[in-house]
Amino acid sequence: MLHPERLKAWLDQLEDLPLPVPLEQRDDIRRALNDSRRSIREIADLLQDAPTLAFAILREANRAQSARDNPAESLEVALNRLGLSRASQLLDSLPAVPEAQMPRALNQLLLISRHAMQQASGLFANRLARLWQEIHWGSLFTLAPLWALATARPELMESWQRQVYGLGRCSSEVEEELLGTRLLPLCRALADSWRLPDWVGQGYALLSDDKRLLVRALHVAHTEHEPLGQQQRLDADPELQRWLTRPANTILLANSIAMAAHQSWGGVHMLRWQRLTSLYLQIPLEELQQIVHGLAAQSARRHARPLLWHPAEALLWPWDARRWLNGPKAEEPAKAPDTLAEWRQHCTRLMQAPSPFGNAVQLLDCATAALQACGLQRGMILLADKGGNWLQARRHFGLDGEIGDFKLEVAASPVLRKLLQQPGQLRLSPANMAEFSALIPGALKALIPSEHLLLRSLGNGARVVMLVLSDRHGQPLADLHAQAFGRTVQCIEHAVKQMARGA
Repeated sequence: MLHPERLKAWLDQLEDLPLPVPLEQRDDIRRALNDSRRSIREIADLLQDAPTLAFAILREANRAQSARDNPAESLEVALNRLGLSRASQLLDSLPAVPEAQMPRALNQLLLISRHAMQQASGLFANRLARLWQEIHWGSLFTLAPLWALATARPELMESWQRQVYGLGRCSSEVEEELLGTRLLPLCRALADSWRLPDWVGQGYALLSDDKRLLVRALHVAHTEHEPLGQQQRLDADPELQRWLTRPANTILLANSIAMAAHQSWGGVHMLRWQRLTSLYLQIPLEELQQIVHGLAAQSARRHARPLLWHPAEALLWPWDARRWLNGPKAEEPAKAPDTLAEWRQHCTRLMQAPSPFGNAVQLLDCATAALQACGLQRGMILLADKGGNWLQARRHFGLDGEIGDFKLEVAASPVLRKLLQQPGQLRLSPANMAEFSALIPGALKALIPSEHLLLRSLGNGARVVMLVLSDRHGQPLADLHAQAFGRTVQCIEHAVKQMARGA
């Protein structure tokens, strides 16, 4: 439902909102803008690491009367029109904040946008070399309306993410409750007001108003799995073929893949957008998935930040062992556990702010109950000492007998050392067990003998404080189980931080 008055109120609040610039990059960018030896291309490349400033430059350039009928479609064009002197003045006018102190919701969205830019460049820029700048920068700026919302009201974006991704609620219902309007019309209105690249507005218009061609394309992608059959269907529908091959679709596909990966690599949304992208590129789904996974890994190496979630963390090691195909060998999809309602109740309690837990014992009890309710049958929660040298078991379930004073020395295991350096996840399977088995403590393997195991370290501030591990009594883990585990530990990590703030 569209509420014009509420939509206008949000527009008034967000249209001219200055977005923060990372303090760590401000001085380097200022020097570059004032260095006559630097080319526009070099400066634009530097600004990739400060997306909020890049957006501010594009927005300012497109506000000029001269740009009304011909808005800049890339940052290089915007820099040429605005001039380096004015760009430097704009930099000085924006709030400079240490990246770690910027709203977490904003940093998370910026990470998704960088991931989308990596996907767009890798999937489409070489094939459409003449349009690489439009693809590159358009994919980065597509979510700019959400950057503004996350700057103004980070708690709303975090609540949206928790309820939609974490608790599986309908996004339209959550948006109505939190914002009083839908997100897509708001994003489209802001994109129009800021005169973002036309392709951005076309993507929002397609998702909000005109899904007819999108649905037809998805039907072809879903029913025809081979490129030859897809091409024959498109040849029989010239209107659909003309629409599908529009370059503007590239940035919508890239952002949709990045957003879907943020939720779940194996979810229905990801498979839908992967199929559509394979149809656009006319390559098999399996090949497209390998490319997408590889680009996600590249993005993680370049863009990952401590305490932020990058979807590449959820890929199996090695990543190319993970596939989601509908061939005859595909496994039966896992069913949601009967305790789903109970799991949601536990997660809701873990996500409450301020913390409802009076002490660590209550928090650990709730965390253990949530892990059991999400369909996992065996697990353990270990706490790190202040020096990060030892992990002490504090809660367990599904294990045979008592475990006593079970402790693990971190220095003795390369896997534990890596997980204790910063929050991260490892998913063990027969495909990578040979690689990691020797690196895992023998005491842990003896206690939980399994070739299908999930390990996740959780942080509070700059320090890892907890290790959670779980499995299904050695049985293979479906993507649903891995996804439920990931959502549960995110809730546990949130509860740890909330409790630390109130201490």
